[in-house]
Amino acid sequence: MKLGLVTDSLAAYSLPEAAAICRRLGLEQVELGCGNWSPAPHTDLKTLTADGSARHRLLDTLGENGLTISALNCSGNPLFPGEKGARDRAVAADTFRLAGQLGVDTVVMMSGLPGGCPEDRTPTWIVTSWPPETEEILRYQWETAVPVWRELTALAADRGVKRIALEFHGWQLVYSAETFRRLQDAVGSELLGVNLDPSHLFWMGADPVEMARALADRIFHVHIKDVRLEKSAARNTLLDTKGVLEYGTRSWNFVTPGSGHGADWWQTFLAALREGGYDGAVSIEQEDYTVPLETALEQAVSVLRQAMG
Repeated sequence: MKLGLVTDSLAAYSLPEAAAICRRLGLEQVELGCGNWSPAPHTDLKTLTADGSARHRLLDTLGENGLTISALNCSGNPLFPGEKGARDRAVAADTFRLAGQLGVDTVVMMSGLPGGCPEDRTPTWIVTSWPPETEEILRYQWETAVPVWRELTALAADRGVKRIALEFHGWQLVYSAETFRRLQDAVGSELLGVNLDPSHLFWMGADPVEMARALADRIFHVHIKDVRLEKSAARNTLLDTKGVLEYGTRSWNFVTPGSGHGADWWQTFLAALREGGYDGAVSIEQEDYTVPLETALEQAVSVLRQAMG
């Protein structure tokens, strides 16, 4: 496996500065955000897709620092009703094009989430089978999602992308092994796989190690981010709508590996990935707001190197 970083974590730095930080940390790969929910701090899709010299400069900057690209990321909501969904799909299409131009096989995305009926202007996430209306909403959402994903996977294939790695997350149609298999079976594309991020699985109540085993044939990329469950969860549940910067009162928080689960747990997780045949990037995604950035990155790298043995 190769240690990498989601460079959104270094959004305050230019690409040369971010690449130099990665080199100092001893990282080998980077995952570049290209838009939608990523601020795309180190890529400009319009420029890069149109200008071969700009692409060469990007690759040269990374290469000078001993880095390669593990994936491009354009996570957003391609199923959002109306114009917003169309805009997110357009960013995905341009990201597919750039991936093909750069020779990057993998694009990280999320499944997205439709509205609950044709008249809806915003998505709705169903997480229970009651009241009875939920079943009708889910039927409509799956009927809406499958044709869109057939088009997206076909477009990705046409542009040279070999793997679309879907990240499980709340407020998404795909957030579990079962929902992923349902989409994969319905779409019928071998391009669809998983970007496995343990952090979201923790707060949604899953076991990331069991998930790694259950999806061993479809894990295309891995994010490294931890979660710490806080004492207030006992009275407030893990369904927490407070912002991530309100970490003092949340039921759970994104934290640096080692601050939620120790090196032994990460060793078990990485071993499960290896046993399933995964030998790709493990991409650190720094979203711990309780410690300084440099401290968090150094801790993450230290814990992962210890876990990797």
